[in-house]
Amino acid sequence: MQLIIDVGNTRIKMAVFDADQMVAKMTTSLTQFVESLGGFIGDYPIKKAIISSVGRLSKEQSRSVQLRFPTVLLSHTTPLPFVNNYATPETLGVDRMALVAAFAKAYPEKNGLIIDAGTCITYDFINAKGHYKGGAISPGIHLRYQALHNLTANLPLLEVQMPETIVGDRTETAIHSGVMMGIVKEIDGIIDQYQSDFNVDTVILTGGDAEILSKRLKNSIFAHSNFLMEGLNYILRRTND
Repeated sequence: MQLIIDVGNTRIKMAVFDADQMVAKMTTSLTQFVESLGGFIGDYPIKKAIISSVGRLSKEQSRSVQLRFPTVLLSHTTPLPFVNNYATPETLGVDRMALVAAFAKAYPEKNGLIIDAGTCITYDFINAKGHYKGGAISPGIHLRYQALHNLTANLPLLEVQMPETIVGDRTETAIHSGVMMGIVKEIDGIIDQYQSDFNVDTVILTGGDAEILSKRLKNSIFAHSNFLMEGLNYILRRTND
């Protein structure tokens, strides 16, 4: 079995895979990671692990995994199941590497766009030859609400809410419309552009905000909540023990 650890900007996700099948999953905080790890893996015969970190995992926290199992620390030097044409591969986020790896496994010989709606919204394009070309990074839902509140004098900080109409008739509904409908139109517009320019035939939407967004997108997408974890598992399975 394989242990998958995804360290994000706000939380840590862990999963156990038996070959390609996820058998367990949990989410914890950075401060509770070591304690949570011990309880989570106790019932599973883990053989190896992979850590993908875009957050602030300390060396001590990382070693709590490395001392238990052979561990891959995902980076641009890790063997990947696609050709990386990013001009600066050392700056490519490991979360984006994992998403593209998942696509390469699940949809070989397809032109694909992977959209990850989390703290940031990332767009990643891989062509049918298995060449990763790059994409885009945009502020996510919460960042947009926070920016309106923090960078203006009078706008309130609101909880996420999808508006019923595009016309906001007061400050709160105007903010919801601007943030949420703006993101929906952004995503639909970018999908349209990739389909026009690169004949993209498969679009994956994943990440913590995928569910709320998927219901309003006009384009056909595949919503996949575990796509990143499956990509990390695929990368790990391809490495030598």
